[in-house]
Amino acid sequence: MNGFTIDQTTAFFLIIAVAVVGMIVQGKLQHVFNKYSKVVFPGGLTGRDVAEKMLRDNGIRDVKVTSTPGHLTDHFNPQTKTVNLSESVYNSNSIAAAAVAAHECGHAVQHATQYAPLKMRSALVPVVSFASQWSTWVIILGIVIASTTGSLTLFWVGIGLIALAAIFALVTLPVEYNASYRAIQWLESSRTLSPAQVAEAKVPLKWAARTYLVAAFSAIATLLYYLSMVAGRRSE
Repeated sequence: MNGFTIDQTTAFFLIIAVAVVGMIVQGKLQHVFNKYSKVVFPGGLTGRDVAEKMLRDNGIRDVKVTSTPGHLTDHFNPQTKTVNLSESVYNSNSIAAAAVAAHECGHAVQHATQYAPLKMRSALVPVVSFASQWSTWVIILGIVIASTTGSLTLFWVGIGLIALAAIFALVTLPVEYNASYRAIQWLESSRTLSPAQVAEAKVPLKWAARTYLVAAFSAIATLLYYLSMVAGRRSE
């Protein structure tokens, strides 16, 4: 394949390297979240209180704040219009809880203001859900067909599905970084946190954002691996 230089072995080791970095980043996120979960800020505001206050300050009246089981399972659901906070955030009045709650409300603000990357990401969700479910099977069947008939058509279909996952991961980056930016801006402007506490709140948000960055690199590395398989077959 002219112009394509990465070989299959290099692509495989790239996947491994990204996976190792991902484990390190995830471990660091857990560490900083646990650290700042123990740092309580004055005022007694829980994650729920912070979320409800940020929603009110942004004129959002139709989004409900709820508690969801698990750890770091916080998310905003635009379909149900709910900010779902994990148990370790919902009732906690820590710096980490304030940061996470404000971040999830940042997504609610994005939704209310029709933030373009969020709209694009939401539109891709059903397509990527299908792609994630079937891409591996399509790739496997494509390999079998390519081995027996030499046709790479179905293999390319599988690569297309994997490419959709990579695009989704890339579109997710501005959505997550922007939500954190909105969270920090509000925590500071509303004086919910002091300047020193805002600086502390940035730390878990920074590491959470890096998990999405690693996910994007992982998706790209996987795509490169399968492209290198095609390149190898074409060169045979």
